Amino acid sequence: MIRTVRNLVRLLHIARILGKHDALSPVQDFDAPASVRWAAKVLSRRTGSSDKRPGQRIAAAFQELGPSFIKLGQALSVRADLVGEDVAIDLGALRDRLPAFPARDARGAVETALGAPIADLFSSFEDTPVAAASIAQVHFAVTDDGRDVAVKILRPGIEAAFKKDLDLFYWLARLAERFYPPLRRLKPVEVVEALAEWVALEMDLRMEAAAASELGENFSGDTEFHVPAVDWPRTAKRVLTVERITGTSIDDLDGLEAADIDRKATAAEVIQVFLKQALRDGFFHADMHHGNLFVEADGTLAAVDFGIMGRLDKATRRFMAEMLLAFLSGDYRRAAEVHFEAGYVPASKSVDAFAQACRSIGEPILGRAVNEISIGRLLAQLFQVTEDFSMETQTHLLLLQKTMVTAEGVARSLDPEINFWEVARPTIEEWMLDNLGPEARLRDAASQAAEIAQRLPALIDNAEKTMDRMLTSGVALHPDSLKRLGEERKRRNWPAASALWIIAILLAILLLKV
Repeated sequence: MIRTVRNLVRLLHIARILGKHDALSPVQDFDAPASVRWAAKVLSRRTGSSDKRPGQRIAAAFQELGPSFIKLGQALSVRADLVGEDVAIDLGALRDRLPAFPARDARGAVETALGAPIADLFSSFEDTPVAAASIAQVHFAVTDDGRDVAVKILRPGIEAAFKKDLDLFYWLARLAERFYPPLRRLKPVEVVEALAEWVALEMDLRMEAAAASELGENFSGDTEFHVPAVDWPRTAKRVLTVERITGTSIDDLDGLEAADIDRKATAAEVIQVFLKQALRDGFFHADMHHGNLFVEADGTLAAVDFGIMGRLDKATRRFMAEMLLAFLSGDYRRAAEVHFEAGYVPASKSVDAFAQACRSIGEPILGRAVNEISIGRLLAQLFQVTEDFSMETQTHLLLLQKTMVTAEGVARSLDPEINFWEVARPTIEEWMLDNLGPEARLRDAASQAAEIAQRLPALIDNAEKTMDRMLTSGVALHPDSLKRLGEERKRRNWPAASALWIIAILLAILLLKV
């Protein structure tokens, strides 16, 4: 009861802010219950903000509502199926820029987290932050051994603020699923769960440090992407210290030109680096917006802020690669089949009909520049198609979809004529060859055979012991049953022996290939 009252009071405050920005009017057009549409109409105010698009008004309201709603808006920016294509695009521009908290609080937080005075940790510490976001802010400093570093510090009280709002989000999501069944397919509770996990990781800066370290290792042999090194002795749950990146912000076009940076090459690099992270490594920076990317003097792309990362298992990467390659090749039948093989579309649906739907999405892509076709628009079309085919939202792909749209936006700002798909093709084809080609299949077969070879003797021994116990433990069996069990035992030993020979042959072939 107390929780319900608390959430209702908070909900009224939120409605007031949304009404102030005339951000409730889109609800009246949304397929929501009549009572919700009526309440939105009553609370809406017609102000100067009405000159803005609905998505811009919602973004402005979320900005005023604070960190939790900024993160919620960013999460909804990939849910065109839920909020509509135009609103999703406007929410995609939502950035978590907030006023800085006082320098004395920042210094106090560092000293408390690291257990030492600032003077013992750094030879200099800049009081004016270089960035202030919804969860943390960043200060430049110099270590006592002369290294330039960036120090990220969590906002005071941020955990309690998020806990309160996430409780509200869960409450609303469960109400929506209970009283408005059409929303169940969109899994609002799972979306909130994903947001909660995302925020929990962001609020433990040791996890961000670990993510930066892992991403750096993945690119240790690549010269086109630089991940700042972590200063572990000066890192704790609420403080993260990393190598300071020196370079030109990727959104400073004049600065890039002055530094003689090839913008077209950098645009292609953004896409290729993203695909290497997602496909090759299955671990990607999921917040690759302009504010987190820099270009160093030698043209190397560098990234900061590793609080939001995504992971893809091998099966999902295979789906992603096969689906993208099928679209790139115009093989819409194959594009449809991989959706069915992954279990994303119910088997009761028509593969041919889904292939036709894929064609309606893919045809506008081939041979056209990104300034003529938006990946965000294509994803919105895909959402609409999947709804028609009863495809449930794949929550583990939300960050991937968000990052793909963001990477496209960054690349397009550098080179308006770039074609995402043409730049992506070489990386996708290389991954497909390495992971799905003949040699990869042979490696997989050999690996599976080796695993079976290790387990088979134990399985055969267990089976023999079980059968011996059955024959001698006093279990009453008909003589004919005993005879058949004996015959079955002999019959099963033959394929077991054959399996061992097949395994040996596969291993021999692999050794010859090597």
